[in-house]
Amino acid sequence: MVLVEEISYKIRNLFEEAVKRNLGEGILLSGGLDTSLVTLVASKYISSLKTFTGAFKDVKAPDIEYAKKLVDYLKLKQHIIYYFDEDKAIKTIKDVVRIMQSFDPMEVRNSVTILIGLEKAKEKGINTIMTGDGSDELFAGYNILFKLEKEELEAKLKKLCISMHFSSVDLGKSLGIKVKTPFLDPEFKTFAMDLNPSLKIRKEKGEIHGKWILRKAFEGSIPEELIWREKIPIEFGSGSTFLTEKLSIKIPDEEFFEKKQKYQEEDKVTIRDKEHLFYYEVYRSLFGPPKPLDPKKKTCPYCQANVSEKSEFCRTCGAYPL
Repeated sequence: MVLVEEISYKIRNLFEEAVKRNLGEGILLSGGLDTSLVTLVASKYISSLKTFTGAFKDVKAPDIEYAKKLVDYLKLKQHIIYYFDEDKAIKTIKDVVRIMQSFDPMEVRNSVTILIGLEKAKEKGINTIMTGDGSDELFAGYNILFKLEKEELEAKLKKLCISMHFSSVDLGKSLGIKVKTPFLDPEFKTFAMDLNPSLKIRKEKGEIHGKWILRKAFEGSIPEELIWREKIPIEFGSGSTFLTEKLSIKIPDEEFFEKKQKYQEEDKVTIRDKEHLFYYEVYRSLFGPPKPLDPKKKTCPYCQANVSEKSEFCRTCGAYPL
């Protein structure tokens, strides 16, 4: 228990310094653990901190509820909640695919909410904005990691930390906004990577939690339901998963099967579902079929784009595992 207290103390101090070195005028606030902790620390130093939370209107979006709880708890004055409709989402999809050069459905769905949030921040005169990116990779936040043995978990986390890439940085750059990522501050990142994985995944109150030591370090600093909130992707928190259903309705079955076969034969691209088809056609209209920049290096068997030698994931089409 003494070890946990010592490490928690170290985490709090290092994280506070990391946020201070990476302060922005605003933050994309999902109400999850990571963005809540960044907001907690940043609000001590920026009295005019602006928080931005987005969701698809008329769809259940838990991020709004949790973000409001944090804003009320910290008594923040400038919380901008933005709702977007289907037309705005479809328009934004094209910008996301263009900027990210990807037709990976999860990447696109998550990035739609992020890009609209960054656009709102730009409208408010924000030039620097913070995110919670990197915490899940550093502290084992993904539930697919929970059942791994220690050695396999260590190897997986190391691989994640080497390969991690966040769309917020590229999307922000496209708008002239500098995205700050306190969790990836070099000193804090090094400390987190060196922590024993047994401190990152542990059972608490009958449930297994990733980021356990991070949660314990800040227990009591923000409402308990935020500290122990289950990790969910942005697409679920903001409700942008509606795109899967909406885009499936737009494409008739016959058209889908014809195009799926066509793109497999002509482009050597495997289309998984109607949503994937929609994103691919946007990608194809912008860049043409994916092609390896270096055919001698590893390529994705599902879209032919290059992937790094040790990668299990294709950033272009979203195929996993490779």
